[in-house]
Amino acid sequence: MSNKDLLDKIKKLREMTGVGFKDCKNALDETKGDIEKSVEFLRKKGIAKASKKMSRTASEGLALVKESDGKISLIEINSETDFVAKNKDFINFCKEISEINFLIEGDINKLNESKMSNGSLVKDNLVNLIAKIGEKITIRRATFFNKDTGINFAYVHSAIEKGIGKIISIVKLDGISKGKNEDIGSKIAMHIAASNPLALDKKDIDKSIVEKEMEIIKAEITNSGKPSEMAEKISKGKISKFLNDNSLLNQLWIMDPKKKVQDILKENSKDKPLKVINFVRYKVGEGI
Repeated sequence: MSNKDLLDKIKKLREMTGVGFKDCKNALDETKGDIEKSVEFLRKKGIAKASKKMSRTASEGLALVKESDGKISLIEINSETDFVAKNKDFINFCKEISEINFLIEGDINKLNESKMSNGSLVKDNLVNLIAKIGEKITIRRATFFNKDTGINFAYVHSAIEKGIGKIISIVKLDGISKGKNEDIGSKIAMHIAASNPLALDKKDIDKSIVEKEMEIIKAEITNSGKPSEMAEKISKGKISKFLNDNSLLNQLWIMDPKKKVQDILKENSKDKPLKVINFVRYKVGEGI
């Protein structure tokens, strides 16, 4: 790895963790330049704490939501730079793709084989757009919520245009009574966009994620020199907090941190219990 590559990685790691130059360099040396493993290394050493900054956003682009007749679709299309994400040709392409995505109900395989307004297939138009702009462009993921059960609500954070942004969330609720509690839907969608829950409840969080977090917590406590009996108690408390912080029902309500989301659902139940049936959140480039 050249000095320039090393310095670039140190800079990125410092931005993600808030850790000093020397410790970042040591972590990269230990992990042979792997950013994600370096973050884990620093956390195990107790030097870095988990933070929103550690969520890697290695790609640009747009997320687009389309709503009609109670149904809703969401799609993410990536570009290499934010400059291209603001390009008129790219935006127009994304808008048409979003319309098609709604019609084919979020099936990316069908989407690629669908015809666009110019008569060519989506996959062929994508190749032509890449050739024209000179950047890699990918249709990354898509979602569709029908209207068979519950009512759908969407929230676009800092919308660039109507239904277009970098962070978009959708939530499907059961128990909505017209004229009584409809306003809570968009508020819960806003909460999801801001708080990024991994699952609806604690038991629904992927076991591999929980096990990885527990491994990091235990290593951090052990490296701090605390006795084993104390370490076990501390680790249970920390993993409990992790589960609460990452499950929607147990998260603190962004508009009143004295309450949890499950409390808000109870408070806003009218003719029947208000329940979250499903939800999704897209942040452009997250996890790539």
